[in-house]
Amino acid sequence: MSDAALSFDGVAIALGGAPVLRGVDLTLARGEVLGLVGANGAGKTTLLRLATRILRPDTGVVRVGAEPVERLSRRALARRIAVVPQETQVPFPFRAAEIVLLGRAPHLGLFGFESRDDLARVERALAAVGMAELAGRSMLELSGGQRQLVSLARALAQDPETLLLDEPTAFLDLRHRVEALEVVRGLARDGRSALVVSHDLTLVARFCDRLALLAAGRVYAVGTPADVLTPEALRATYGIAAEVLHAPDGTPLVVPHGIDQRSQDPAAGSASGAAHEPAR
Repeated sequence: MSDAALSFDGVAIALGGAPVLRGVDLTLARGEVLGLVGANGAGKTTLLRLATRILRPDTGVVRVGAEPVERLSRRALARRIAVVPQETQVPFPFRAAEIVLLGRAPHLGLFGFESRDDLARVERALAAVGMAELAGRSMLELSGGQRQLVSLARALAQDPETLLLDEPTAFLDLRHRVEALEVVRGLARDGRSALVVSHDLTLVARFCDRLALLAAGRVYAVGTPADVLTPEALRATYGIAAEVLHAPDGTPLVVPHGIDQRSQDPAAGSASGAAHEPAR
């Protein structure tokens, strides 16, 4: 598909002898922010690891644009995809700006010397996430949320076509959660794409064009946030009783009431595998 930034076609993988993904078909379009949601163990992080070639599927194909990911060199892949992991651990006192500069590594020349343009990109990336004043601060002196913002800045400095974010707002306060996802939306307006893994259903519903809901390694539903986040879908995939309200603009607001005693553990159950809307 010419408008696809990233696609998973019939992707399946087992880890430790246990199936984790079972024939996933999902496409991230260019210029789209796609939220990936689902209970723990649904396979969300595994999809990101397949996209970055940390893992290889047992069956199926992962494509970056039209090209199978295994055909790309590590350097070529890093020029097209950047990752913001769940947590950034830096055991040495590197400064924040030095960590962000690592994002320029795929673009450096033969001798690996950074240019003025590289340094300017680092400055802009730190400013974009509100960390410019802490550029010279040791990573060991930063809070978990500040380290997460530095990780996001590093990914921005990498200048990717596609951004993969695994729980990017987990350590952030409400203001910085909103600011971080506004940065991601700005990338989409510039024609780039983002795949965002999150447990904050209401927040991703606000900032994502579509949501893909995973359950037991399959795509249970994909579509607009209002189409995907229904009480029935939440009961089937999370095992909870929840009310779904709607903001004036139609954004769904999930209000959990408790465990649905009629539901089995979604991580151990089976999903239908039939998406409500074909992935673009």
